[in-house]
Amino acid sequence: MIRVLLAEDMELIRGAIVALMGLESDLTVVAEVASGEAAVAAALEHRPDVAVLDVHMPGELDGLAAAGVLAERLPECRVLILTSLGRPETLRQALASQASGFMLKDAPPAQLAEAIRRVVAGERVLDPDLAAQTIMSRPNPLSEREIMVLRMAADGLETAQIASTLYLSKGTVRNYLGAIVTKLSARNRLDAVRIATEAGWL
Repeated sequence: MIRVLLAEDMELIRGAIVALMGLESDLTVVAEVASGEAAVAAALEHRPDVAVLDVHMPGELDGLAAAGVLAERLPECRVLILTSLGRPETLRQALASQASGFMLKDAPPAQLAEAIRRVVAGERVLDPDLAAQTIMSRPNPLSEREIMVLRMAADGLETAQIASTLYLSKGTVRNYLGAIVTKLSARNRLDAVRIATEAGWL
C-alpha cells in the first residue's frame, strides 16, 4: 500500500483528491493538511511514501519550500508538486527543490494516481508540454530581491514606498530597478514588468 500525504489549502479540492485516492486499491491517504508547515510536520510524523504538495499555500512555507525541507529531513519521501500554474519557472523551482514530479491540477484524475505510483517507483514525472516549454524558455535572470522589488513596482508602488517597505534607501531601489531593466533588456520599468509577467517570473 502506497502511503500518501496531501497538502492543499483549498478544502474542496483537497476533499475531491482524497475521495479519488480512496477509489484506488493501492493508495491510502495518511494525512491531509492545508499548509507547508503542516505538511512537513505530518510527513515527519506519518512517514508517507509520497507527499503531494500544492505550490501556493498560506504560511511561511509554500509547497516548493516544503519540498526542499522534506528533501533534507525525509529524503525517502518522494514529492509530487500539484499546481494550477503551469509556468516554466515554477517547474524549475520544483526541480531545484528535488521534487520527483510536477503535475497540473487540470490533468485527468487517473493521471494523478499513476503519477504517484511512478514517483514512488523512482521515476520522474513531468507534464510533457510544460517540460518542453521550460527547455525552450530562458531561466529567470533576476535575484529574489529584484523579483520582490519588481512585484511591488508592478503593484503600483512608488520608489519611496518600495524603499520604506523593504527598509532600503530610495537610491538602492532605483539601482535595483535599473539592474532589472538592464537584465531583461527592457525599455523601462513597465516593459520589465510585462516581460517578467509573460515569462512567469512574477
